[in-house]
Amino acid sequence: MSGIFYVLRTGCQWKALPRCFGAPSTVHARFQQWREAGVFLRLWAAGLLAYDDAQGIAWDWQACDGAMTKAPLGGEATGRNPTDRGKSGTKRSLLTDGRGQPLGLEVAGANVNDHLLFAATLDSIPIPRPQPTTTDPQNLCIDKGYDYDRVRAAAQERDYTLHLRTRGEELVDKRNIPNYRARRWVVERTHSWINRFRRLLVRWEKKAENYVAFLHLAFAYHLFHAADRHPTTA
Repeated sequence: MSGIFYVLRTGCQWKALPRCFGAPSTVHARFQQWREAGVFLRLWAAGLLAYDDAQGIAWDWQACDGAMTKAPLGGEATGRNPTDRGKSGTKRSLLTDGRGQPLGLEVAGANVNDHLLFAATLDSIPIPRPQPTTTDPQNLCIDKGYDYDRVRAAAQERDYTLHLRTRGEELVDKRNIPNYRARRWVVERTHSWINRFRRLLVRWEKKAENYVAFLHLAFAYHLFHAADRHPTTA
């Protein structure tokens, strides 16, 4: 696991993995075995539960947004990036809680519009989501790129209080809702944090499930680290 995390953090090739972690072929084989067994997905879920116990997941304000990264080798869930001269790229659609902790994930080609990934992203939360109520609603902030009827319907079906604003409407919300800008931009900060893992800054995995497994491991690391910073007090 230390060798896998080293690849995630540094972005090095499997064959360039230092021998102190064991034979690179063995470390890569374990990665594949654990990915197939769902270990990394369960680590993400365990991290969410640990963070919830330590600090509490901020379900009341959530945010969703997509980010595109390069994928030079192409492969599954990649496409022509319209912002990078049509080069191969991938998009990760991310749902976070009010503090930027990763709650949901969907991966597709860079040419797929954010709104097409919206429902799948909301449905990908690996732990049970509390049911919103009148006294405890769950607000969801998204930008004008999600201004589609299917997005509004998906949010309504899942009992979210949607905050989808044009620029003019957003100015009003900034005045009336405390910390509104931070509530929406928290997901962009998380995307930036994810890119600090060199294996995720540029996607080298041709198989989408391998790329997703690395994302799940990064999520787990972030969540357990946050839980350690805020341990449960007796």
